[in-house]
Amino acid sequence: MWLFKKGEDPIQVYTTEGEFVRTWGKGDFVDPHQLRIDHEGHVWVADFGQHIVQKYTPEGELLQTLGTRGEAGEDDSHFNRPTDMAITPAGDIFVTDGYGNRRVVHFDKDGKFVKAWGHYGSAPGEFVLPHAIVVDSDGKLYVADRNSGRIQVFNQEGRFLDQWSNLIMRWGLSLTSDDELWVCGSSPHWWYRNGAYNEYKDQILMRFSNDGRVKQVWGLPLGDPDDPQPGDTIGAHCIAEDGRRNLYVGDIYGERAQKFVPVTKRPEAAASN
Repeated sequence: MWLFKKGEDPIQVYTTEGEFVRTWGKGDFVDPHQLRIDHEGHVWVADFGQHIVQKYTPEGELLQTLGTRGEAGEDDSHFNRPTDMAITPAGDIFVTDGYGNRRVVHFDKDGKFVKAWGHYGSAPGEFVLPHAIVVDSDGKLYVADRNSGRIQVFNQEGRFLDQWSNLIMRWGLSLTSDDELWVCGSSPHWWYRNGAYNEYKDQILMRFSNDGRVKQVWGLPLGDPDDPQPGDTIGAHCIAEDGRRNLYVGDIYGERAQKFVPVTKRPEAAASN
């Protein structure tokens, strides 16, 4: 299990049982946001504070930087607070340039700019805040447009294919080995209104087939930021599933990752009632 966080030890590696393995990256990042592992085992990170996306070896050797460190912009060599990246088996890189800009940026495997699409808006193909992105085995791209409460689906040329709306505010996305999509978030609500940010109403996990059909809905207790308890979350931000169907969920205000195992049978006490 890989974690990317603020603090002195930003990239941390654990076994699936939670045993610490190693850490690296001290002093290298400003605002860690997302970490992905590509098909060759390289580690990709989005640092929105430095306006860059970077590729590393698993041991922490820097291999590639996209964007210009410390400079915000909206062209083929600048991002403005990027949020996530998806890497195809062929090595193409798709970046959600999401907090400052409102677009998806495509680079080839060598980091050469290919194209960008999207701008601010709520129509199909536009973005309010593209917060996460994944690519399935057919090459389709799924973008969590967080503040519009939808997932938009594109091909790799940027053509809009579909959208799934009005279910939850999507924060984090991950794909299973059979192309099912896990999403973490909360019920739709106004993000910023009357000069204030609204509090979360709940914490919801959803599993979709790749055609948008809901396969599972699962609610987690909404925790207290001052007293987080095991099993609750406050701002579920990222989600992943391993080969045994265990789920790993990271939340912002609990400042932690938690592992959830599937329940395959009722406890004996409950079964006897």
